[in-house]
Amino acid sequence: MVKDDAPGLRLLALLEHLAAHGRPLALPEAVALTGWPKPTVHRMLAQLEAGGWLLREPDGRRYALAGRLRALGEAALSASAQHGVRHAVLRQLVADLGESCNLTALSGAEVVYLDRVESAFPLRLELRPGTRVPIHCSASGKLFLAFLPSRQRAALLDGLALTRHTATTLTTREALLAELDAIRRDGYAVDAEEFVDGLVCVAVPVPAVAGGPVRCALALQAPSARMGLQQARQQLPRLREAAQALARTL
Repeated sequence: MVKDDAPGLRLLALLEHLAAHGRPLALPEAVALTGWPKPTVHRMLAQLEAGGWLLREPDGRRYALAGRLRALGEAALSASAQHGVRHAVLRQLVADLGESCNLTALSGAEVVYLDRVESAFPLRLELRPGTRVPIHCSASGKLFLAFLPSRQRAALLDGLALTRHTATTLTTREALLAELDAIRRDGYAVDAEEFVDGLVCVAVPVPAVAGGPVRCALALQAPSARMGLQQARQQLPRLREAAQALARTL
C-alpha cells in the first residue's frame, strides 16, 4: 500500500495501474482500479498529462500512455540486468547466420531498436539501439501491426501516412491489411526491400503472454545481393529458437 505522504510513489502507482490495464482509461475507471478518491485521481491524471507522461484521447475522456513514458520503458528494458544475456543471444545468432540481427519494440507509430548486432561484412546498414524506423514498411513493424487488437490497429492506421520509401513499399491500406492477414496466418513478417533498396528482412515475434500483443520482435536483416528473401526465410527455425531464448530474458 502506498502511503498518502508519498505523492511521487502514488503517481508511479497510478502509472503502473494504467500500463497494466493495457488500454486508455477514463477517470471513473481509474478511480475503480485504484480505490482512491475521485478528486485525488483527477488531480494526479492532470499532473501526469501536464508532465508528458499521459495524453488525452481524442474523445477528451480517456487517458493513454504518452511517448515520454514509452521512452522510459524502452530505456529501462535496454539497460536492464538482462541486457548482457540478450546481447549474447544476438551475437550467437549473428555468428550462426552471418548477417545482422536486431531486437525491436513498438513505440507509438514507429519501431525502436532495443539492441542490434552487426554482421562482420563491410557492406551493411548500421542501425544503432534507439534508432526508429517506420512501422508500415519494416518487417518488425508489420509484425507488430498484424498482432495488435483490431481496434488499436485501426486507430493507428487512421493516423498513419503510408509514405513510399522504395518501389516495393506498400502505400495503400488495402494492400497493407492483406499482408497483415498473411502475417497473422504465417507467424512471421518480411521486408522485401520496402524500406531500403537492396535490403531484405525477416522478423519473428518474441513470445510474450499467450493471446497478448507482440511486445518485441527479433529480425534478420541482410543485403539482397548477399542473401535473397527466400534464403532469409530459410533461417526462420533458427530465428524462432533465438526468439524463445530472448523471451526468457524479458
